[in-house]
Amino acid sequence: MFMRILDRLEEILIATMIGGATLLIFVAVMHRYLVGIPLFYPILFPIDLSWAQELCIYMFVWMAKFGAAYGVRTGIHVGVDVLVNVMQPRVRKATILFGLFCGALFTSIIGTMGAKFVYGLIDTNQTSPDLEIPSWIVYLCIPLGSYLMCFRFLQVAYHYVRHDHLPHHDHSHVEGIDEPHMPGSAAAAAEAVR
Repeated sequence: MFMRILDRLEEILIATMIGGATLLIFVAVMHRYLVGIPLFYPILFPIDLSWAQELCIYMFVWMAKFGAAYGVRTGIHVGVDVLVNVMQPRVRKATILFGLFCGALFTSIIGTMGAKFVYGLIDTNQTSPDLEIPSWIVYLCIPLGSYLMCFRFLQVAYHYVRHDHLPHHDHSHVEGIDEPHMPGSAAAAAEAVR
């Protein structure tokens, strides 16, 4: 139950960040061009969107940190496994586990360094230039995203030890859409042609 909530929260955060940033960029660009039209100038000129670019940058950084953890969980990170695939099964398993544990170690170190950095910023009065929010909130994505990525590496390693299976992203499959395998369906007709 906890894992399902964490997975869904991760997906909602990523989708919200990328969707919000895209919408905000669109609004800011439209504002910039429409304010040059005399009809819209009196309405749009008083609206200050100078903070929009900074917020979009922060949203994309947060999305990237949590998206990296999502990538570990779903197996969508690019990996070169030509050499690993020709190894003997026992050596292959040990090599894959070594790589996963190295990823967990690296992300835990980055998370710890990020946490120390954020902790040091809390006592300062540093704020972001346009939004004027405390800087430690902006940088909080480093420890949170890194620790989540570390957890995902350990989760994948645990699943691999128990089930001998790594997550693998299938680019031809769209989540939520299942092709029916009934006679007479388009999928069955396409399969028959092959």
